[in-house]
Amino acid sequence: MNRAGHFLFVVFGVVFLAATSQANSAVDNQKKSGFARLDRVTASRATANGIEIKSGSAVLHITALREDVIRVRVGAAGQLPEDASWAVLATARTATVNVSPESNAATVGFKTAKLHIAIHKDPLGIMVTDMAGHVIAETLPERPIEFHGASFRVYMRSPADEHYFGLGDKPGPLDRRNEAFTDWNTDAFGWQETTDPIYKSIPYFIAFHKGVSAGIFLDNTWRASFDFNKEYRDAYSFGSEAGPLDFYILYGPEPKTVVETWAWLTGTTPMPPMWSFGYQQSRYSYYPEAEVRRIADRLRSERIPADVIWLDIDYQLKNRPFTVDPERFPHFDQMIKDLKAQHLHTVVITDLHIADLPNAGYKPYDEGTAGDHFVKNPDGSTFVGVVWPGKSVFPDFTQKTSRDWWGTLYSDFVAKGVAGFWNDMNEPAVFEVASKTMPDNVQHRIDEPGFAPRVASHLEIHNVFGMENTRGTFEGVLKLQPNVRPFVMTRASYAGGQRYSSTWSGDNSATWNHLRQTTPQLLNLGLSGFAMAGADVGGFAGSPQPELLTRWLEVAAFHPIDRDHTAIGTNPQEPWENGTPEDVTLRRKYIEERYRLLPYIYTTAEEMSRTGLPIMRPLFMEFPNGAPDGTPMDLANTNSFLLGPNLLVAQSPFPDEMDDYSIALPPQGWYDYWDGSRIEGSSGRKAIDNELVGQTEVHLHRSVGTLPVFARAGTIVPEQPLVQSTDETPQGPLTLRVYPPTASGNACEGSMYLDDGLTYNFEKGEFLRMKFSCKLTAQGLSVMVAPREGSFAPWWKMLSVEVYGAKKPAASATIAMGGHSAALATGFDAEHHRVTTLVSDDGKGLELQLTY
Repeated sequence: MNRAGHFLFVVFGVVFLAATSQANSAVDNQKKSGFARLDRVTASRATANGIEIKSGSAVLHITALREDVIRVRVGAAGQLPEDASWAVLATARTATVNVSPESNAATVGFKTAKLHIAIHKDPLGIMVTDMAGHVIAETLPERPIEFHGASFRVYMRSPADEHYFGLGDKPGPLDRRNEAFTDWNTDAFGWQETTDPIYKSIPYFIAFHKGVSAGIFLDNTWRASFDFNKEYRDAYSFGSEAGPLDFYILYGPEPKTVVETWAWLTGTTPMPPMWSFGYQQSRYSYYPEAEVRRIADRLRSERIPADVIWLDIDYQLKNRPFTVDPERFPHFDQMIKDLKAQHLHTVVITDLHIADLPNAGYKPYDEGTAGDHFVKNPDGSTFVGVVWPGKSVFPDFTQKTSRDWWGTLYSDFVAKGVAGFWNDMNEPAVFEVASKTMPDNVQHRIDEPGFAPRVASHLEIHNVFGMENTRGTFEGVLKLQPNVRPFVMTRASYAGGQRYSSTWSGDNSATWNHLRQTTPQLLNLGLSGFAMAGADVGGFAGSPQPELLTRWLEVAAFHPIDRDHTAIGTNPQEPWENGTPEDVTLRRKYIEERYRLLPYIYTTAEEMSRTGLPIMRPLFMEFPNGAPDGTPMDLANTNSFLLGPNLLVAQSPFPDEMDDYSIALPPQGWYDYWDGSRIEGSSGRKAIDNELVGQTEVHLHRSVGTLPVFARAGTIVPEQPLVQSTDETPQGPLTLRVYPPTASGNACEGSMYLDDGLTYNFEKGEFLRMKFSCKLTAQGLSVMVAPREGSFAPWWKMLSVEVYGAKKPAASATIAMGGHSAALATGFDAEHHRVTTLVSDDGKGLELQLTY
C-alpha cells in the first residue's frame, strides 16, 4: 500500500484507578495492577457520524466533524470524559457530518468523502487512509495503547522519511523528528537549544510525508510529552500523566489546508492594530520618566521609524501590577499623551500576580479579596507565592467572573491612553520554590460556560492558566473600548491562545545560536496558531556583539513582530547603540524597508485573521512538492523562511560563520528583491536548474550589508512611501512591484488590503481590497488592477508600477481605463532591472500594456 502521508495515530485514554463492577476482560485485570491496554474490539455500533467501539469496559467514540476532521474520545472505565474544551471552539467541537459504515470479518469502521477509518478487531488497531490510499494514521502493532495508573502512552508507526512540525516555540530544529518534548509551561530564563520545557504548551503537530500532510491535536491540559523517534526509531509516541483522551485528526493533504483547518478548530488571530506591525523599542526597564522621553526623542532625531515604546516592571510602585511609581514617573499621564503626540504607542506590563497587601488601599487586592477571585489552597485559604512584588496572590482565571473582574483593572490605563498590555510571568512563575510555579494541589474553581462547575487541581489547570489570563485581558480591554482592537502580548499559553494574544519566544540570549534559533521557533509558532509572534531582537540575556545586533535587526524587519528588548544590567541595545555609524545606517535601512513593506505585511495579516495562515511561513507550506525527494525544502534551507506567500528570506544557516552558503529556491522562478534581477544562470550567481522540479541552487556571499531576499515570480507586491510611524499618512503613490511570470500562461497575481488600522469598522464594509494580475503577451506584459472593493478611502491617488527583471527600456506603454486609452511615459533603471511608469488610480480598474 502507498504509505505517503504516513501520519500515524491510535486510540489512547485515561484510566481511573478505581475498578468497576463491570470489568469483564483482560483490560480490567490489567487495571488492578495499575496497567491496562485496549487490546481487542468486544463490541461495536455504527452511529450517524461515526462509530462506537467497546474494548472490555472501555468505550471509544470516533466521529467525523467534517469530511476531513476526525475526533476521537475514549473512556477507559466505560464513560466518556466531559465534553468540554478550553481550546476548541464550540462550533467546531459540535460539528458533524454523516458517514457511511464499512465492515468486514477483520475490521469495522466508516468513510467520509475524504477518509476511510478502519478499526482492526483483534488486536485492536486503527488505520486512517485517504481516498488515494495514503495511510494517514496507523497503530504500532507491537506496542499499542498503554495505561499506567492514570497516565497513558501511545505508540505510532513512523516512516523513516516522515517529518514533524509544530508544538509551538519549543527550542531545537524546525523538524521535530529525533526530538522529545514535555508540555508544562515553565519560566525558563536562560533557556538554550536543548532546554525543555519552556513557556507554552501547544499539544498539536503536523506530520509531512512526501507532500501529504495531516495534523493531530491532543486536547489534554495536564502535563504531556511527545517522543519523535527517540525511544524507537520507527515510532513516535505521546501521552499524558492524567486527564481525558480527546484528540483530533486534521487531514490536508496540503499543509496550508491543515493550517486553515487548525484555525477552524481553535480560532484565528483577531485582526491586530496597524501600529503593532511597526518597529517596537523595549528593555527591562526604561525608567525614570526622563529616560522614556529620551528614548522617544532619540528615535525621532535618528529618523528610526518606530511605533511603540514598552514599559517593563520598573514603572510600577514596588513592582505592584496596576500601579505607577510617582517618583520615577511623576507625570505618567502627560507622558503617555506626549508619546502619542510623537506617534509612539505605549505598551505596559501587567503581570498576573497581585501584591498581597491587605489594609493598604491597594485596589486589585481589595477588590479581588472582596469578590473571592483568588486561587485557593486545599484548606480553602488563599494561596500566596513570592514573585516580583514579594508575597502575591493570583486571580482564579478559570472562573468567568474572575476574568471579568480582572478586565476591569485596565480601565485606568485605557483611560490614560495606554495602547497595549503585556501579560508576563503567567506560566505562572513563582519564586523561591523548586518547581518555579504553584504547588500541584492548589485548587482552581472551574465556573465557565461549557464546563460542569467543579474544583480542579493545579496539575490540570497549569498549562491553560496563562491563556485564560490573556483571555481576561483581551476581553476586558475590548469591553472598555468595544470598537478598538486590543493588543495583548503573552509569554505563556495553550492551544487556541492566539484568539486572545500575540506572543514571543521568551527570555532568549544575545548569542549567534539564539539568532539562528529564532527562525524555527517563529515558524513552529505560526504553524501552531500563533502567527503574531516575535523574539527579543538582539537577545534578552547578555549584550550582543555589534554585528550580531545588526544582523538580528535586519532579519527581524521581516518577522511578524519586530521588538528590540534586553535585560536589566545589559548594555544599551537601541539601533543607534553598540556599533559603528555603518551599523546604524544598516539597521535604519532595514527598519525603513519594513515600513515600505507595510501594505504587503498588513495584507498578509488580514489573510491570517480570516484563514489562520501565518505571516511567517516555512517553505513547505507554499511548496509541499518542492524537493525532488519529497522532503520539506526547509530541511536543506535551514534558516530560510517566507514572509507571506511571495518573499523568501534566506539568512545564512549559521549567521556567525564566515563562509558563503547555498540555498535551493523552490520551483517557481525568483527575482532578487534588492536589485530586481531575475535569478538564473546569467545573473552572476552560479545557478543549477533541476528540470524535474524547477529548483535553482543559488550560491550566496555572506555579507553584513545584505540579507538575501527573493521575490516569487508571478507576483505583485504593494509597497508605500517611507513613513516614520503608522500614524503618518504616506505621501506619494502606492507602488506595485511586478515580478512577471517565467513563462506565458503562468499565474501572476497580488492583492492589497487596507482599513483604518485601529477599529472594527472593517466589519461594516469600511475596508479597501484591491486585486492585481499580470500576464505575458506576444508584445510584452499586461498589468491589470481590478476595481476596488469596500468603502474605505485610500491615501494615494496614483500608482507607481515597477516591472522587474527588465534588461532594456519599454518600447511603449498604454493605459486603458474607463473605456479610454492613453500613452504613458516610462523610465528604465538598469541598476535595479526595472521599467517604471506612473498612472492615476480612480478605483474603477485599469489595464497597463507594456511592449518591448
